[in-house]
Amino acid sequence: QLQLVESGGGLVQPGGSLRLSCAASGFTLEYYSIAWFRQAPGKEREAVSCIGSIGGPTNYADSVKGRFTISRVLAENTVYLQMNSLKPEDTAVYYCAAVPRLRCQLLPQYDYWGQGIQVTVSS
Repeated sequence: QLQLVESGGGLVQPGGSLRLSCAASGFTLEYYSIAWFRQAPGKEREAVSCIGSIGGPTNYADSVKGRFTISRVLAENTVYLQMNSLKPEDTAVYYCAAVPRLRCQLLPQYDYWGQGIQVTVSS
């Protein structure tokens, strides 16, 4: 059974940092492109970042470039999203997603999705 589980969300002040984790079970993340999406209340789901399989390139939405970093730790079968300099507009439910593709895309064309985790940026 393929499963993705997000963790690491919570409440943080503007300018602060959080690291989200996306742990996979039932399959090896190395052979999958992984993406992070987010959805704020009343808004459509948007892609934040993605990383291709087998060391493939990374992509970032313009809104998070220079602030967010996606990475993969093969030994942990986990993908991370390090979020720095957080802004109130980063508040959303964050989802990780996977697809068995070499190169990742910032489009919601992924086969497997996590349940989502809340990130709130507020003072």
